[in-house]
Amino acid sequence: MHALLAALEAAPPAVNFEVRYATSAEETAIQIGQADADRILVLWSFYSPDFPLMTAELAEVRALSHRDDVVHVAGGVHATAEPQQVIDAGWDVAAIGEGETTIISLVAEPDLRKVPGLAIRDHDGIALRTPGAPQLPLDAFPSFPAGRAGPVEITRGCRYTCKFCQTPFMFGAQFRHRSVESVRDHVRRMAARGLRDVRFITPTSLSYGSQTADPDLDKVEELLVACKEEAPANGRVFFGSFPSEIRPEHVTPEAMRMLRGYVANDNIIIGAQSGSDRILTASGRGHGAAPVLDAARIAIDFGFRPNVDFIFGMPGETEDDQKASLKLASDLADLGARIHTHTFMPLPGTPWRDAEPALIPLTTSTELDRLAQRGDAYGHWRKQAEHAQVLAETAKQYPRRTPRRRV
Repeated sequence: MHALLAALEAAPPAVNFEVRYATSAEETAIQIGQADADRILVLWSFYSPDFPLMTAELAEVRALSHRDDVVHVAGGVHATAEPQQVIDAGWDVAAIGEGETTIISLVAEPDLRKVPGLAIRDHDGIALRTPGAPQLPLDAFPSFPAGRAGPVEITRGCRYTCKFCQTPFMFGAQFRHRSVESVRDHVRRMAARGLRDVRFITPTSLSYGSQTADPDLDKVEELLVACKEEAPANGRVFFGSFPSEIRPEHVTPEAMRMLRGYVANDNIIIGAQSGSDRILTASGRGHGAAPVLDAARIAIDFGFRPNVDFIFGMPGETEDDQKASLKLASDLADLGARIHTHTFMPLPGTPWRDAEPALIPLTTSTELDRLAQRGDAYGHWRKQAEHAQVLAETAKQYPRRTPRRRV
């Protein structure tokens, strides 16, 4: 939502509009009832696991408000990947892909067929696509509007096309980086408001400034220097910690030494995902298990505590694969790392959308519980396992379709 509001602020449509906020179904219905406008857009954005909850909230909003001039718009990764399901669930419109140019046009243009980047309901209930919205450089719009703040999005898209991840398939399998000067402007505006902490959104933080598999540490350092210069005297820059993880093969002594000189975080997030080379290859991760242990050792040598992501239950995963992951997790914990446990979810829009999650047996769950009880692991993998079942049912109800007709 910050990105949409920033786009409306940077390129305001040539019509009068007012932005209101709501944090619940009841509050949304109240805002709808109080709005003095001929046309009301209600914007929803959610991840795939939250789809059932959001569908229930949409029904509640509709039951509480009775105006005919309301258009409910769903956006985000789930709406992009499953527009037909979103339309069937009761939304009037699904926004496809990046929303900045779409929201500017949507506010100004009442004829939805003329707005790029939408799926709209045809007379027979089929979601029809309007022409796609353009992908512009990140510098075209700020990450957040004036008066609000959040992590600065420094990279969109990802060249690492992991089969379980929605990012490269929604935003493209290449990096688009925000310029250092644009980031500098964000930090300057935050500092002027008395804010001191700077964080970043990126799928792989040490890929900033690079278009290849190799980090450009000079560019990363240029970014961090700019942030330190614009932040207040007590400012803190967090880089490589959530939400800006680091790939294991990018954790080198040179990289860690450079980060140590600029960042405030005492931990980094490392994406391992599995301890099985076979599963890592099948998932398209682009690295093996050995670099994960090397990365943890290097990070610890430079004073960072590694938080290492693992995904259990990936398609085709066998008992031996899970044993390899548990062995790696245990070795990492012995070094001083913490394990962030996840369960594979067949996310819409990914190559593994229709894949069957592997069984997580009692032996595996018992070992994960043991690590958690020791304080060496954390995460909501059991809840994610429930989400995985719901998503698998959705995949069966909505099989992959050929490209839809365009308006």
